[in-house]
Amino acid sequence: MSASHLPTTGTGETLEIIAFRLHDQEFCVRTTTIREIRGWGPATPIPHAPADMIGVMNLRGTVIPIIDLANKLGMKSTEPNERSAIVVAEVHGMAMGLVVDRVSDILTISERLLQPVPDISLSTGMRFADGIIAQPDGMICFLNLERMFEKAETPQMVAA
Repeated sequence: MSASHLPTTGTGETLEIIAFRLHDQEFCVRTTTIREIRGWGPATPIPHAPADMIGVMNLRGTVIPIIDLANKLGMKSTEPNERSAIVVAEVHGMAMGLVVDRVSDILTISERLLQPVPDISLSTGMRFADGIIAQPDGMICFLNLERMFEKAETPQMVAA
């Protein structure tokens, strides 16, 4: 990915991000895409759903898909436990829950810390990355949820 593909926030010099862990890796997304963070709760499986969709959950009267984010990124599926969280995001006007091992932090970082993803590492999951944020205690992969869930791929709920 070249530097021209890096996201910008217009006139601002900072990015508001929420960081979370999947297995031993740190990822983040823009806080503007996040509606809420919930503790783990079981989802109702849906027959013939995509492999990365755990099922659906009732969120205050709205049925939302619950996505195994690790699986979506080409990693081993997450085994939810009491420390797991569901990050409820709004992507393309639709709410969805993203299962993560745990939420790490909410940060404000300088845009200058966002570096391009090396072209050699553009595996299945990394094509959804807008960059890498180098921190003193490790690297955080900056995910683009809009690209990850293209409109054609967004799980569609069928009205009964």
